[in-house]
Amino acid sequence: MDSDVILPTTVVGSYSVPEWLERLKTEYYQRRISAQHLAEIHEVAIKAAVKDQELAGISIVSDGELRRDNDIDYFLARMPGVHIPQRAKADYYDYYDAEVTGPLPEDDKVSLGLAADFEFTRRVTSRPVKFSFTGPFSLSRRITNAAYPDPADLVRALARRLNAEARELAAAGASLLQIDEPFLAGYPEQAELAIEAVNIVTDGVAATWALHVCYGNRYARPSWEGHYDFLFPAVAAARVDQLVLEFARKGLDDLRLIREYAWDRALGLGVIDVKSSAVESPELVASRIRRALEYVDATRLVINPDCGLRHLAPDVARAKLRAMVAGAALVRSELTAPSPSPSGAAHG
Repeated sequence: MDSDVILPTTVVGSYSVPEWLERLKTEYYQRRISAQHLAEIHEVAIKAAVKDQELAGISIVSDGELRRDNDIDYFLARMPGVHIPQRAKADYYDYYDAEVTGPLPEDDKVSLGLAADFEFTRRVTSRPVKFSFTGPFSLSRRITNAAYPDPADLVRALARRLNAEARELAAAGASLLQIDEPFLAGYPEQAELAIEAVNIVTDGVAATWALHVCYGNRYARPSWEGHYDFLFPAVAAARVDQLVLEFARKGLDDLRLIREYAWDRALGLGVIDVKSSAVESPELVASRIRRALEYVDATRLVINPDCGLRHLAPDVARAKLRAMVAGAALVRSELTAPSPSPSGAAHG
């Protein structure tokens, strides 16, 4: 969290994927362009995404996750011990069919390349960078498990692998790391396992850690519905500094849980509905922030969209970020305005 700014603004992770980039990603899988060519295209797209965030006034930026096809494959495709029989795709956004037939190797030194991704982003911006990656529970939901009699052991093994990656990220200078668990809302009874795995990921890694839990954002539609009750009280045991939740689409009623369970760490407040192309007004954003301030002190509140911006058109994503920044500025000015003189004061 940026300690120099009250109500810092950030993004959850993914940024708008332009139509041309979608097309070129798919052409890669159809062997029409090379991996090297696609890597160069990704770098251009990431620079543009970072610039968009900077121009919108975002305090803490991301790389837009534009190298990733979706929330799963980028990690599983690089992970030793995960087998992907067929790497061709009809569309870049499709999921691979991944399987684990034996225990994941515990002593491999193969990097997933996340630290290099972070270093590239750090070189193209002077703003703080938040780096996010999908958590072990959600990754496990997309793996056919033939190796672990207890499925929880696969989650733990994935968590240990991600812990090694997080250590590399921290060594590369990443100070703001976020674990995304977009599948957890579909398996609420597994919250304690997911939090146990989160703690394996963060163990011994000196960084400010955020945990993002949403209701899915597949093709701009939620995968599940409900309330965040399932996350509490289990999440209190998470060794993270910030909880990032969606509120704009769902409404603000679940803010009651922050008070009820005495969550005393930072809250990433979702104030932008990423599943709608309608652009919020700054005043609507400000009203959502004011409501949250009834439950969370301003020094512990971070302002962000509900989820990633992947499915929004670029012009809509830019407009929504500008509205979010303007809304946060409205409330920030109210919080920092000098107090009025007491009425009825005597004058000489």
